[in-house]
Amino acid sequence: MERFVEVAEGVSLWVESRGPEDAPAILLIMGSTVSGLVWPDELVEVLARKHRVIRYDHRDTGASTWAFDTVPYSATRMAEDALAILDALGIERAHVVGLSLGGYLVQWLLVAHPQRLLSATVIGAPALEGAPARANATARAPIDPGLYEFWRHMFEPREREAQIEWRVENWRRLNGKAIPFDAEEFRALERRIIAHAGRHDTSTAHARADPSGLARGAELAHVTVPTLVIATPEDPTNPESNSRFLAETLPRSALVTLNGMGHAIPRAVVPPLAAALLSHIETADRR
Repeated sequence: MERFVEVAEGVSLWVESRGPEDAPAILLIMGSTVSGLVWPDELVEVLARKHRVIRYDHRDTGASTWAFDTVPYSATRMAEDALAILDALGIERAHVVGLSLGGYLVQWLLVAHPQRLLSATVIGAPALEGAPARANATARAPIDPGLYEFWRHMFEPREREAQIEWRVENWRRLNGKAIPFDAEEFRALERRIIAHAGRHDTSTAHARADPSGLARGAELAHVTVPTLVIATPEDPTNPESNSRFLAETLPRSALVTLNGMGHAIPRAVVPPLAAALLSHIETADRR
């Protein structure tokens, strides 16, 4: 089922729901600047066998409204969009899974709206700013500076085919070196996303959205929602030590390392990722 959910006046988000509507819900929250279609169909299909799985396009991505210049918003407003989607679908509580920026948004939901979460999963994101330093805690690490340099060119205008190739190169860098990179897999993904969005540019909106409201890391130590932290050793944006620090900060967390995974979800990663998610989610369901 596909539909559009209005989250603000003149702003509608593309939403897709699969699986039994009366089953526990799983809300997938994607990272910055990319469509919810980056969550692989194969992963959604596995999760949807026993759950209602929802993925969506953030504002200024995919088929959702692109209007930051006329309707600006903050990063916390993006997190509230996730709740607006649950409200529109009649879902009181859900398991939430966030990748990259989505992982930050999930953490904010953990401290701001824990009553809406059955469980949480954070992939490829460090702890929110303000998380307290502790004696003997795992040291946090920065993003690979070479990747920052590459991203300086993210918003440059390009013809459609050149844009696809830039995005494929971005995925290659994010994929890491342990799992062989299939350029054609990601080229096909990007062609699909461009057809879905009806445009091939990348919006600067998420880079301009005010992130200051997310700085609630000091509250993570009081979270009681069961949370899975997935460490991705090949991730150039979030070294494994950051995931370990986050898991040490959250009192009801479990840390799972997916060997070979970077900051992308190639087909080879889907089976172990699905297994980790389902183990966590089904344990929470039983509780």
